[in-house]
Amino acid sequence: MQIKIVVATHKKYQMPSDDIYIPVQVGRDITDNIVSEYYGDNTGENISNKNKNFCELTCLYWAWKNVSADYIGLSHYRRHFKGNNKRDKWSCIASKKYIQDILNKTPVILPKKRNYYIETTYQQYIHAHHKIDLDKTEEILKEFYPDYIQFYNKVMKSTKGHRFNMMIMRKDIFSDYCEWLFDILFKLEKRLDISLYSDYDKRVFGFISERLLDVWISKNNISYEEVSVINMENQNWIKKGTNFLKRKFTYKENN
Repeated sequence: MQIKIVVATHKKYQMPSDDIYIPVQVGRDITDNIVSEYYGDNTGENISNKNKNFCELTCLYWAWKNVSADYIGLSHYRRHFKGNNKRDKWSCIASKKYIQDILNKTPVILPKKRNYYIETTYQQYIHAHHKIDLDKTEEILKEFYPDYIQFYNKVMKSTKGHRFNMMIMRKDIFSDYCEWLFDILFKLEKRLDISLYSDYDKRVFGFISERLLDVWISKNNISYEEVSVINMENQNWIKKGTNFLKRKFTYKENN
């Protein structure tokens, strides 16, 4: 079983030592700060120049088009699948054996779902970003993938969802997912005017894809196992929670 997990990063950073992990510098086409010891997302067939809007998805696309393995996955330089509870974070990252044992039972690994409790996926998105992003996405699904609408609506009404665009998938499933996802995102890119968006909101296609993953998984009845995610840097949960509540209770539609 050959497993390759691309690790999306925009800078030099400590990387997992296991050889299943491939560090990939994203946005290589649009930066002068080249990390020469990493792969670049600008080789082969790629969308490296879209990184400011597609975020880690330029790495996902690169893996889809250029990586050959039985199973292909995506993680982040500061966010990885967790394999154990050791005190040292870098020793907690899921090993090849840990991942293999799971993939022997199921074709897909996803991060544990995030639960927003007091907001649905739809509410959380429009309070943090632009409502029109979802409106246009739904429009595209209705036009090109009508069989997915009932699953899209269900995901939008749920308070839980898989986030971070992290996954490990059997090659055929991975390819099917990427073909569907990028077809939608490239169509969305043509229909959405983001010229007045903040730099943060211009990362819209990365944000939208986080919500589409569960739509595809549900529609295609894909079997998966969830694995915890470990953050390599400390998280300010008080600040995150405060901002979450502030967005919810001060939201004014400006889309």
